[in-house]
Amino acid sequence: MSKKAVVLVSGGLDSTTVLAIAKSQGYDCYTISFDYGQRHRAELDAAALTASRLGATEHKVVSLDLRSIGGSALTDDAIDVPTDDPGGIPVTYVPARNTVFLSIALGWAEVLDAEAICIGVNAVDYSGYPDCRPEYINAFQKMANVATKAGIEGRPITIQTPLIDLTKEQIIQQGHALGVDYGMTVSCYQADDEGRACGSCDSCRLRKKGFSDANVADPTRYI
Repeated sequence: MSKKAVVLVSGGLDSTTVLAIAKSQGYDCYTISFDYGQRHRAELDAAALTASRLGATEHKVVSLDLRSIGGSALTDDAIDVPTDDPGGIPVTYVPARNTVFLSIALGWAEVLDAEAICIGVNAVDYSGYPDCRPEYINAFQKMANVATKAGIEGRPITIQTPLIDLTKEQIIQQGHALGVDYGMTVSCYQADDEGRACGSCDSCRLRKKGFSDANVADPTRYI
């Protein structure tokens, strides 16, 4: 019987790499994206494209309204996306986002009888978000083991984070080796409607440096 994984895809560099890794490991991949009120829809279009190009078995978009609580530059237009590094946890952090996303992915994984959930969190070259750290993933795994029918019956769904200890350089090198076309991905926090990147936000800076360090041509389209 084939093994199944739910893969969270945002349309960005990291999640696309995770999807390629899961496919290379023989998983039937069921991809999930979230229309949560983020600044632009270009990343959702990119997520659908990457899911299709990388052979996802099914792609699902779940609608949520995180704008209703705000608190982030990605869900509140009154908060500007920073173009410098002020230190600490930046205003682009979306409160409890990964907890909400992983919880829904966990539910779908149970429905599918999937054995894994794959997510592209990274704790090396990242923006300092608390829900991208190993401590958080370990805590969510413990919760998932006791909160699900699958976990109680001895079939725990494993939260897989293949990028968590990698630099952006290493992530790009791994994806490049797997044939990932990063030109179809959108990482920018404030990309335009065509998916072109600003080149100055934190996500753009990390992405630029990653391609430079990996000695791989940057296919990003900039405004």
